[in-house]
Amino acid sequence: MNTNPESICETSMMERIADRRDFLHSAAQATAAIGAFSTATARSQQAGNVGTPGQPVIDTHMHVWAKKDSPIYPFPYPYGNTFDGPPHEATVEMLIEDMDRHGCTHAVLVQVIYHGWDNTYIADCVKQYPDRLKAHGLIDPADPNVADQLRFWMKEHGLHGMRFSAIYYQNGNHGGDGWINSADTHRLWRTAADLGAVFNFFIAPIQLPKLAVMVKAYPDVPVIIDHFSQLDLGATDPEPNIKHLLAMAQYPSVRVKVSELTSVSESGTYPFSDALPVVRRLYDAFGPDRLLFGTGYPGAARAAYHRPTLDKEIDLIRHEIPFFTNEDSEKILGLNAAALWGFEQPKGNSGC
Repeated sequence: MNTNPESICETSMMERIADRRDFLHSAAQATAAIGAFSTATARSQQAGNVGTPGQPVIDTHMHVWAKKDSPIYPFPYPYGNTFDGPPHEATVEMLIEDMDRHGCTHAVLVQVIYHGWDNTYIADCVKQYPDRLKAHGLIDPADPNVADQLRFWMKEHGLHGMRFSAIYYQNGNHGGDGWINSADTHRLWRTAADLGAVFNFFIAPIQLPKLAVMVKAYPDVPVIIDHFSQLDLGATDPEPNIKHLLAMAQYPSVRVKVSELTSVSESGTYPFSDALPVVRRLYDAFGPDRLLFGTGYPGAARAAYHRPTLDKEIDLIRHEIPFFTNEDSEKILGLNAAALWGFEQPKGNSGC
């Protein structure tokens, strides 16, 4: 990931619309089979994964990507001259099957870097499963027309927000991270407020003060910090970075994902007991209403990337973090996300 990003041309995106119609048509039968919440409810109750009947379980951080040999969805990886394609399969069909097996009612797709700034695949995934999925794309944050790109993907393709990976721009990489609070980025945030966009940031703790400038200026734009801002709890002195993250709690629009403890924890071993004191500090600072559940990959791709299975990820929130009450767990696992993204909550026993 060491070269400059490439922009994706809107014209080429539009030329693929006809091809995408074929994709959507071929997916219609699968969509009809998956759409009902009752299937997920029955399976999750059998597996013992349901806390309160009728409450959603929403994975707010899910990466999916097209098959490597797809003729419709390219892999214009923006941070390298060559890219041989993804090392593992992680299709939306794998995701839905995994969700149904473990009682996960909904997910927020987060564009994987493999597809670069071309969010076509996840946009089509949402069209395929509109009752189950919402999506956040990627757009080039250094593009002076980044606000126009946000409007294009939200208005023309139905995305619900964007992810910005500031962590890749540290120390001058890819032109540096000055875009976080640049003049062009102010226009982006004004557009986000107008569109009702949700932003999530894959961002290093040292970069959070720049983000705070924007959060303070645009309090109506919900902001989610991914993966505990990738705190390194194995660092010689992690405390300064922990304080950077805790400081973001003063802004009511900011939320944090309880996700990727595999890489945040020094041990990296489930259930990540060594990380729980820091999780407790974040819980005390942000409160249970501003924490979100997220994992990363569907099905077999979890094992390939050394992540816990979905049932273990759910169990982590529900049973392994001792200071989460039952009410907290239901909020973190789904209710907070349902309110933020407007997912329709299943009623009674008709949904998980």
